[in-house]
Amino acid sequence: MAIRYVKRAPRPANETDPAVRERVVELLAKLEADGETEAQRLAEAFDGWTGPIEVPAADIEGAADQLDPTVRADIEHAHNHIRRFAEAQLASLTEFDIEIEPGLRAGQRNVPVGTAGCYVPAGRFAHVASALMSVTTASVAGVDNVIVASPARPDRGGVHPAILYAAHLAGAKRILGLGGVQAVGALAFGLFTGLEADMIVGPGNSFVAEAKRQLFGRVGIDVIAGPTESMIVADETATVEMVATDLVGQAEHGPDSPVWLVTTSSSLAEAVDQRCQALANDLPDPAQASAVAAWRDYGEIMVVDTHEEAAAVCDDYAPEHLQVLASELDWWRGRLRNYGSLFLGPHTNVTFGDKSSGPNHILPTGRAARYSGGLNALKFVKQLTWQELTPEAGAGEAGPAARISRLEGMEGHARSADLRARPD
Repeated sequence: MAIRYVKRAPRPANETDPAVRERVVELLAKLEADGETEAQRLAEAFDGWTGPIEVPAADIEGAADQLDPTVRADIEHAHNHIRRFAEAQLASLTEFDIEIEPGLRAGQRNVPVGTAGCYVPAGRFAHVASALMSVTTASVAGVDNVIVASPARPDRGGVHPAILYAAHLAGAKRILGLGGVQAVGALAFGLFTGLEADMIVGPGNSFVAEAKRQLFGRVGIDVIAGPTESMIVADETATVEMVATDLVGQAEHGPDSPVWLVTTSSSLAEAVDQRCQALANDLPDPAQASAVAAWRDYGEIMVVDTHEEAAAVCDDYAPEHLQVLASELDWWRGRLRNYGSLFLGPHTNVTFGDKSSGPNHILPTGRAARYSGGLNALKFVKQLTWQELTPEAGAGEAGPAARISRLEGMEGHARSADLRARPD
């Protein structure tokens, strides 16, 4: 396959900075040792917050009154879509009970985890959509205890009211005013709530991602997220303005957020290359600085000859977001296989998925879409198997199981099987 690069860029390394790794080790160890005292100290050191860590119920209930009615309506609109999609996902997972052979029954139970910790970023802006995406899916899955952690800051009087409202609407039972590593550690260690999280989910900066990485195994996680990625695959039916606008719109996520275009149209590729820089420069700050740097350092444009070659490039990159601006949408939907979420056609874009349309926006990056999907209701549900044999079925199973055990040098296993060799 021949690829012509109109603009070429390196892919982000998606590797943890050793200094970040070492700092997170130190912070988590101190949090586990000193508990809530250390979490409070870090909240003051990083966010200037000296108030209560757990948000009082009255503050959660009163958050709606601090929001413009249009904001509340938009949050409710997005929550309805996210909830309905999560409910459909959960319904796709069924319990079963089958008789594998006479007397040998086995089955599957679907059991939600007991406690989910949902991290919601809130640096310069409140990430309301992230609250909805994580809390709604956990609630729909049937998790008993959904705990949110989001930075509390003095200039906001605590946790941002839009996050309080969204998290409460989506089903959060308790909310902690903590950000960064101290938030992830508090969720994992059960600080302030007495409930250790079984799962910790939600996006965050490199320190949050590294904390989740280090705690994985002790707790479950959704994904270890790197910089946001977006790819567009386009042909001659796409417009320059739409392709360029959508690429730059995703580049504003951060200065290391790659945006990629693969197209079968050389003229489209050349025109998009010219247009993206101007569109990035036209954004207001802080979006402008992020988009300009991301396009300059990580923007890439590739030209191939056929749709099949374009699809192969997409599968190789395995992007977090994949947008199709090309003809024959049904072909693309059936052919593409490596992506976090797929956006089909000119009336669909990643912004809708990021904010309100329904499918989850917490998605795999760094080519992890080759083997994993994004956050969904099923992530919070354990598929537990069971089995039950009659005496006759146990006798029939004893011989093969004992022989395989002895083949593997496991005499104790074999003798346990031998005890069932005769139905009594």
